[in-house]
Amino acid sequence: MESLASHPEVVRLLMEGARSCIWLAIMFAVFAPLEHFFAVRPVKLFYKGWSTNLGWYFINSLVPIFLLGPISALIALTIHTILPGSVTGAAAGLPLWARMVGAMAVGEIGFYWGHRWSHEIPLLWRFHAVHHSAETISFLVNTRAHPVDLVFSRLCGLTLLYATGFAAPVGDHPSLVPALVLFAGSMWSYFIHANLRWRLGPFEEVLSSPAFHHWHHTYEDHKDHNYATMLPVMDRIFGTFYLPKQWPAEYGTATPMPRDVIGQMVEPFLPSLTTSDAKTGISSST
Repeated sequence: MESLASHPEVVRLLMEGARSCIWLAIMFAVFAPLEHFFAVRPVKLFYKGWSTNLGWYFINSLVPIFLLGPISALIALTIHTILPGSVTGAAAGLPLWARMVGAMAVGEIGFYWGHRWSHEIPLLWRFHAVHHSAETISFLVNTRAHPVDLVFSRLCGLTLLYATGFAAPVGDHPSLVPALVLFAGSMWSYFIHANLRWRLGPFEEVLSSPAFHHWHHTYEDHKDHNYATMLPVMDRIFGTFYLPKQWPAEYGTATPMPRDVIGQMVEPFLPSLTTSDAKTGISSST
């Protein structure tokens, strides 16, 4: 115990690992029965690619914590150094609930454009293609993401939060609002990736649904649509909304991608995925 106490980073890693296992158990307990009884297309519990998704779950439960914290803190301090206090502190006096509502809306703008750029910019697509390599959609696909892609998309939302004053690097509980925004977005993202045939009716114009996001993962039809995580109005505003009555015929991407976690981790850094390949992937998947 004394040796562990002298290595706080190891203790933190072990605690995060334990927390990840607990959350995984909760997610399976919630979504596995739902996906069994309300599936868009029935699939086995251990479907093709499930182990890859599981590997990415544990990687992305640990790695972004150590990458995102220092980078976001640096961005926050830089923004608060450059922008006047009248801008970055404008929302400081609002009650927490109002700051959360504002932060969800403002953050979604950043997340939307970060996601869209990941499809439109070949260098970013190299990393984002990992997420779209899933051919079977399930709640665990939410965690199939390269850490570079994950950190980039989150920073796009957090940067806007700091710039508008809905999150601040100083004051009482400076990380509370961004942490709540990321948590809410992450939990909802599990839902919209799930193999659930649930529709939200008129509320699909207000909140994203599994159908909304399944059309984002379609292999071919109506590509480059539905980038929002929670608020489809972003896609309405920027002209990328698409939500028919039917469900996509198939999922995946034409961009070549290894099936194992190690291969997917390394592939975006290799010259084998040329600019031409990346553009082909973008035009053939969403």
